[in-house]
Amino acid sequence: MPSAHAAHKHVPPRAPGRIAAWLSARDRALFHGVATHHWPGADRVLPRLSHGANHGVLWFATAAGIAALGGSTRARRAAVRGVASLALASVTVNTIGKRSVRRIRPVLDAVPLMRQLKRQPITTSFPSGHSASAAAFATGVALESRGWGAVVAPVAASVAFSRIYTGAHYPSDVLVGAALGVGAAFAVRGVVPTRAQIPTPGRPYTEAPALPGGRDLIVVVNKQSGSAVATAALVRDALPLAHVVECEPGELSAELEKAAQQGRALGICGGDGTVNQAAVAAVRHGVPLAVFPGGTLNHFAYDLGIEEVHDTCRALASGDAVKVDLGRFTPGPGPCGKPGHFLNTFSLGVYPELVRIRERWAPRIGGWPAGVLAAAEVLRGERPLVANIGEHKGRRRALWMLFAGNGLYQRFGATPARRLDLADGLLDVRVVHGGRLPGLRLLAAALAGPLSRSPVHAAQRLRKVWISDLAPGTLLAYDGEVAPAPRELVIDKVGEALTVYRPLPL
Repeated sequence: MPSAHAAHKHVPPRAPGRIAAWLSARDRALFHGVATHHWPGADRVLPRLSHGANHGVLWFATAAGIAALGGSTRARRAAVRGVASLALASVTVNTIGKRSVRRIRPVLDAVPLMRQLKRQPITTSFPSGHSASAAAFATGVALESRGWGAVVAPVAASVAFSRIYTGAHYPSDVLVGAALGVGAAFAVRGVVPTRAQIPTPGRPYTEAPALPGGRDLIVVVNKQSGSAVATAALVRDALPLAHVVECEPGELSAELEKAAQQGRALGICGGDGTVNQAAVAAVRHGVPLAVFPGGTLNHFAYDLGIEEVHDTCRALASGDAVKVDLGRFTPGPGPCGKPGHFLNTFSLGVYPELVRIRERWAPRIGGWPAGVLAAAEVLRGERPLVANIGEHKGRRRALWMLFAGNGLYQRFGATPARRLDLADGLLDVRVVHGGRLPGLRLLAAALAGPLSRSPVHAAQRLRKVWISDLAPGTLLAYDGEVAPAPRELVIDKVGEALTVYRPLPL
């Protein structure tokens, strides 16, 4: 009689070959179950959907629709991230996946003829490229915008299932392809972080008057700024108690003064140059500023974590705000002049001329083409700027550009630099030295991180910069605006001068 110990003796695990055979059998059984099952209404939809996803056509069209219908920076960014994730997934599957495992496509005997694709794929079966692209696009979109991700996800799942339904792939092909697609989207996020991964400025936190519904808020809109008029319509809907004033650029200064005097808070809708004027008015009258992004680039709003109207509305309802430094450039000894201020950046050299040319061409050919044209023209015809530059009197040097940022700009992966602290008391100063090949020098400086030094460029954290002996006719740029530069000037900051509504992270 066998002992109890013998009855419960250890059973060795199945050999890898037996496990693989079992998984393959289950895979084929599941494929056969899908093929023989009746799916009401699917015969007309799924084959067409599967065909529409060929070469990513469906997803490119979806991306265009999201960018157009979404109407926000977040929607456009979600569309771009979805396409980038799709591209990486497609390359990975077609160059590595299908060449590593040369699996034959399923036999179509059990698949009804009306379900089968008109043109059968000729590539190997494992993994499913359609499923990888669908999962990559949906995941990429969802990482940037949960709302649009929820819209796209059912379509992506239907495309993946359609590959089994039409007999193009086994279920395991689809599952592995989808997993690769999700992985591709997260890989893209590792290189280019989503907006949610970049923390909004958290210090120095301060409270501002809570104005639910926009009560006692006056919003001034620059009608000539980017998308300001469309944004103003959203502001009216979201804040029915706010008073919204639309004006031309020539009326902006007077309207800002009036609004800052009459309201408990000053709202501004426009680009960075418009926000700059509003910030100066808000500081002068001691009222908090509410920013609604209505320009082309909206750098300051994005650094605050404000991308859409409802972001500012949340901050207004709760009274959450931060203190912000105000950059300042003051004429040095000589004829007395008023100081200028900047929220984002100040620059000398080729950039002011680039801005001037870009603004001249942008109304005719658009912002980005105008920027490319301006860069080509400036780098071809400009000469280095010569001036004395330093923390005190400085020394004379030739340079292509001097950049002073209001706070330290930090890079996240391959994304453009952002500021995490808008009240650090420091200037992010970067200088591109004069010499040959200005285009390459400027590119090297753009790719370099902060606090770097090389024969081409230098970057430092400073509290003050003294510039003198500027040639007559030299231009300076601040927050996208261009003005004549005085012969001497000092760049510094007014610490924690401005209170700005800032939404807390969700």
